[in-house]
Amino acid sequence: MSDEKENANTEANTAKDAKVQLYGLSTCSHCKATKQFLDECTIKYHVIDVDLLDGDERKAIIEDVKKFNPRCSFPTIIIGDKVIVGYKEDEIKEALGL
Repeated sequence: MSDEKENANTEANTAKDAKVQLYGLSTCSHCKATKQFLDECTIKYHVIDVDLLDGDERKAIIEDVKKFNPRCSFPTIIIGDKVIVGYKEDEIKEALGL
């Protein structure tokens, strides 16, 4: 029985330790909802609010976003090798294994 518990905890830790990159806008309601959802699921993630960047840094990040999402719309979420554009809770859960 304790083995089952350990396996469940390992799976939970794997999901929580998933490498998640979120490109968003500080004023975007869908971006805020995505951040709130990840926080509620206690998922570690790195966020870049593109509208808060300036100059060359902003240009470079926009080019990075376009590699994943040519339309450069937000939020753009990268979970492992999966790209999710927009706040799509079911797709985010699936990519995280939740």
